[in-house]
Amino acid sequence: MSNHLVVTAMGADRPGIVSKFARLASECDCDIVDSRMALFGNEFTLIMMLSGSWPSITKIESMLPSLSVELELLTVMKRTSKHTPQNYISSLDVNFSGHDQRGTMKKITQFLADRSLDLAAVKSHAEEDATGKPTQNISLTINVPEKVDLDKLEIGINELAEELTLECTIERIQGVES
Repeated sequence: MSNHLVVTAMGADRPGIVSKFARLASECDCDIVDSRMALFGNEFTLIMMLSGSWPSITKIESMLPSLSVELELLTVMKRTSKHTPQNYISSLDVNFSGHDQRGTMKKITQFLADRSLDLAAVKSHAEEDATGKPTQNISLTINVPEKVDLDKLEIGINELAEELTLECTIERIQGVES
C-alpha cells in the first residue's frame, strides 16, 4: 500500500530546483504522483504529491529540510491519502475576461460555493493592455454533480459575468471522472 505526502515549496527562481526535488524523491524511493510549478513575479512555486512506503515517506520528510535550506526555499509538507474521485456527469470550462476590478475572484468563487460546486482548477492573470488599462483573465474548471441543472447553471454564470461586466465563455465537457 502506498502512502502519500504533499510538498509545497516557494522561493527565488533559479535553474535546477525541480531537478533537485526529483533527485531527492528518487533517492528516497518515492514516486512523484502529481506536480505543478509556476512563477509569480520572481518567485518559484512548486507543489507535488509523492507516494511510497512509510519508511520512504519518513526518509523524505527528514531530508527535505536540508534541501530547503540549501535552495533557500520555504517548504511545507503534509501526509495525505490518495484522492478518491467522485463521479461527475459533466464539467464546465469557464473563462471570464475584461477590465480588472477588485473582488472579482471573491464574487465568482462565492457563486460556486453557494451552489456547492466542485472547483477542479483555477488560473487567473491580471495585466495591463496596450493602452495601460488593467485587464484580467480567469479560467475555471467546474465539476458538476448529477443533481445540478446545467442549463440553469450556465444561465447563472452568464448573469454573474454580466453583473461583473466581464466577457464569458463556457464549454461543456461530458462524462467527467476526476
